[in-house]
Amino acid sequence: MAVADIAAGPGRVRVQPGQTRLPSLTGLRFVAAALVFGFHAYVVHLVDTGSAGRLLGWVFGPGSAGVTFFFILSGFVLSWSARESDTAPRFWQRRFARIYPSHVVMLAVAVALLMISGKAVTVLQLAANVLLIQPWFQNPDVYFGLNTVSWSLACEAFFYLLFPVFYRGIRAIPARWLRWAAAGSLGLVWLVPLITLLLPESDRYWVIWLFPVARTPEFVTGMLLARVVREKLWPTTAVGPVMAVAGLGYLASNLLPMELQHVAWPAIFFAAVIATAGAADAEGRTGVWGSRWAVWLGEISFAFYLVHLIVLRIVLKATGFERPLWQEALVVLVCLALAVVASRLLHRSVELPGMRWLGPRSRRTADRSGQPSMSGLPTTADRLPR
Repeated sequence: MAVADIAAGPGRVRVQPGQTRLPSLTGLRFVAAALVFGFHAYVVHLVDTGSAGRLLGWVFGPGSAGVTFFFILSGFVLSWSARESDTAPRFWQRRFARIYPSHVVMLAVAVALLMISGKAVTVLQLAANVLLIQPWFQNPDVYFGLNTVSWSLACEAFFYLLFPVFYRGIRAIPARWLRWAAAGSLGLVWLVPLITLLLPESDRYWVIWLFPVARTPEFVTGMLLARVVREKLWPTTAVGPVMAVAGLGYLASNLLPMELQHVAWPAIFFAAVIATAGAADAEGRTGVWGSRWAVWLGEISFAFYLVHLIVLRIVLKATGFERPLWQEALVVLVCLALAVVASRLLHRSVELPGMRWLGPRSRRTADRSGQPSMSGLPTTADRLPR
C-alpha cells in the first residue's frame, strides 16, 4: 500500500497525487494575470480620461491582488502534484527549470531597454534580480528595478526553498484538523497587516506586499487547501456562484484601507475559488475555465505576467499620454494582443525548452540515489505520471 493510501485513513478513498489534472485552475491563472495587467494599465495611466479612467480605477485598482491568487494557487498546485518518492533536489531542479530561463530572458530585455533609454543599472539591482532576492531589500530601486514584476518570482523562490519542509509537516496533520489548519493559515495572512500597524507607515507597504516571509502564509494556505480537497473535506459547490461572490468581494476591497486591500481581504475569496475549482476538477467538472481556450491562456499566463508590463511601457512611450478615449481603449487592446503574442513566443521558445533541458532527466536514477523523499521516507519507484 502506498504512503498516500495509509495517510488517508481507513474508509477514505483519495485521489493519488499527480493522477488528476487541474484544468479549471490552469484556466483561472489567466484571470489573475489579467487583473494584474489591468492594474498596471491603470497605474501607468494608459486610460486616463474622465469617467473611463475612474471606472478602470474601480475595476482594476485592486488588480494587484492577482498576485495573491497566484501565491495561493502555487501552494495548492505544488502540493496537489507532489510525488511521494520525490526528493527535495529534484523538486528544486524542476522549479528552477520552470521559472528561471524566462526570468533571465525578460531580465535581459529590461536591462537592454533601460540602457537604450540612457538609464543606469546598478550592480545591486542586477545582482539582486539575477539571484531572485530583490524583495529582501527595502529599496524600491532594487525590488521594483529592471523587470518590476519579477519581485514575486523571488517570493516564489523562497516558497520553493521551504516547500519540502512544509510538505512533510502538512502531510503529518490529521485529516480532522486540516480545515482548522487552513483557517489558521488564513488567519496568519490577516495577522501580517495587523502587526504592521506597530511599524512606521512608510514600512507597511514593503512588509505587507513584498517581504517574502510575510507572503508565505498565502502559499501555505494553498498547500493546506490541496489536502483539504484531496481528503474530500471541501463542500461540492458550483464554481460560478463562488466566483461571483469573489468578484463582489474583490470590488469591495476598494472601500478598505491599503493594509487589507491587496492581500488579506482578497485571500479569503481567492482561497474559496481555488479550493472549489480544484474540487470540481478532481470530480471531472471542469466547466468553462477548463475549456481548451481557457487552458491555453492559462498555460501562457506565466510568460504573460513576465512580459505585460514591459509591453505596456513600450507602447505608452511610443504613443504618449494625451489621446481621446477611443484611442485609449484601442491602445489597451493593442497592448493586450501584443502581450499575448509575446507570451506565446516566450512560452514556446524559452519556457518549454527550459523545462526539457534543465529539468530532471530520469526519475529512476533519483529513485536509486538513496536520498530521502519529501515525505520523509526513503524513495521508491515512482509509478505516478509526471
